[in-house]
Amino acid sequence: MAATRIFALFNLKPGQDPAAYEAWARASDMPAVRAMSSVDDFQVQKVEGLLGSDAAPPYAYIETIDVNDMGKFFEEVSTPAAQKIAGEFQSMVDVTFLVTKAL
Repeated sequence: MAATRIFALFNLKPGQDPAAYEAWARASDMPAVRAMSSVDDFQVQKVEGLLGSDAAPPYAYIETIDVNDMGKFFEEVSTPAAQKIAGEFQSMVDVTFLVTKAL
């Protein structure tokens, strides 16, 4: 089965401190997601700009989650510990999740 990559495109909600979000991501979000057996890789990227443009980018952050088993992933994200992390994330950001497969 081909691996699935999830892209999370997001901005912080008004009033959220970028430094506080980034510290939380490093201390809580990244270790928790990377510990899931259904996840091969998890990266959080801060967007620095648009290539060839001075315009503001539409998103401030992008996460990539490489999932090896979507069924197992949904089981793992349904646990109380994962739901706690997800709730903290959702309280800080406005996010769009894109589910993709390589061609």
